[in-house]
Amino acid sequence: MSFLVVGVSHKSAPVALLERLALDSDGVTKLLADVMGGDHVSEAAVIATCNRLEVYAQVDRFHGSVDEVSRLLVDRAGQATAELIPYLYVHYDEGAVSHLFNVAAGLDSMVIGENQVLAQTRDALRLGQEVGSIGPSLNALFQQALRVGKRSHAETDIDHAVPSLVTAALERIPATVAGSRVLVIGAGAMAGLAVATVHRLGAGEITVVNRTSGNAERLAREYDARSLPLSDLARQFGAADIVLSCTGANGVLISRDTLAAVRSDPTAPLSIIDLALPHDVDPDVATLPGVSLVGLASLADELSDSDSARDVAGVREIVAQEINAFLTARRQASVTPTVVALRSMATSVVDAEMERLASRLPDLDEATRAEVLRTVRRVSDKLLHKPTVRIKELANETGAISYAAALAELFALAPEAVDAVTRADLPEERLP
Repeated sequence: MSFLVVGVSHKSAPVALLERLALDSDGVTKLLADVMGGDHVSEAAVIATCNRLEVYAQVDRFHGSVDEVSRLLVDRAGQATAELIPYLYVHYDEGAVSHLFNVAAGLDSMVIGENQVLAQTRDALRLGQEVGSIGPSLNALFQQALRVGKRSHAETDIDHAVPSLVTAALERIPATVAGSRVLVIGAGAMAGLAVATVHRLGAGEITVVNRTSGNAERLAREYDARSLPLSDLARQFGAADIVLSCTGANGVLISRDTLAAVRSDPTAPLSIIDLALPHDVDPDVATLPGVSLVGLASLADELSDSDSARDVAGVREIVAQEINAFLTARRQASVTPTVVALRSMATSVVDAEMERLASRLPDLDEATRAEVLRTVRRVSDKLLHKPTVRIKELANETGAISYAAALAELFALAPEAVDAVTRADLPEERLP
């Protein structure tokens, strides 16, 4: 079994395509169920964010599983296979491990080093555990990815070196946050980050508008803001200097005509940031006098060059270390079933010989019998010690799987004995 990643992100596709692939929580759950229904998938997880949709799977073959997962993404995009395929990327086995660790560390984000993707990786693991699509293999992979992300932020200054997506957007509008009246539309993770950011920057007044009033109230209460229902949205534009919209709505919330109609001063400066996917704001609002608009598409274009110049050497070194450690442990674990089967066979041989000795020497006293047993076991352990140590060392070299197979062949280990060890249920580490 091997790891597989099939995905699309801001690095491989335009925002317009990402909008067509955007999924809410129900959509992610449905995608997981569809992936698990494939013929070649035993475990699955989905990372779905505003700028990426990735399916992680444990598969028994490459080509069949890639075809299955790719087809599911094509169906969700609602376009011809030939149009979507060029935007998809595929990582297999060690490449999949490397990709996830880079994602969790923030090295693959639109804003290099941002830590929101770490929470999104945790959400993917949690959902997979809840629906039962994650087993021991993906659980170990995602747990290690979370540790990679935590190390990256704990051991480097990447948090201070790069802004969040919200901060980056605020830096690209003409308005100054300090003292401004800020309207935040939404109450999810991105909206929470937006409210926290403008509060920290000294916004004069913060209003949170959301379809579910309870969520808006909780978010507003945490930052001494006020909350209003979505029905009051249009009236709030006339009193706002800055608008940040980041909902999970499927349609446009703010049209050009609506905005033009509700503005008390049609030429007053108004900065709008649209961080939703699909977008909440009609791009044509930017044609209105005094209105500036920053969206994910323009943000991606402006950030691409600056991100590549950032000093992320420390994080890359951590990721490289963790990839090597994970792959080393995985390769060593791959030979464990063979080693266990070999030791089990040796134990069976010792037991059989002791029974044979007992039948041939029925008068042997218990003390002598015990000493003979200890001696035979010591001989068995010593004969097996170096081969088992060496096979684990060789697991880190090219051809490790063939070494394990050779060991099984040399000692005539029954395949079902090795498979039984491989299939053994292992304790699964869960999220706290």
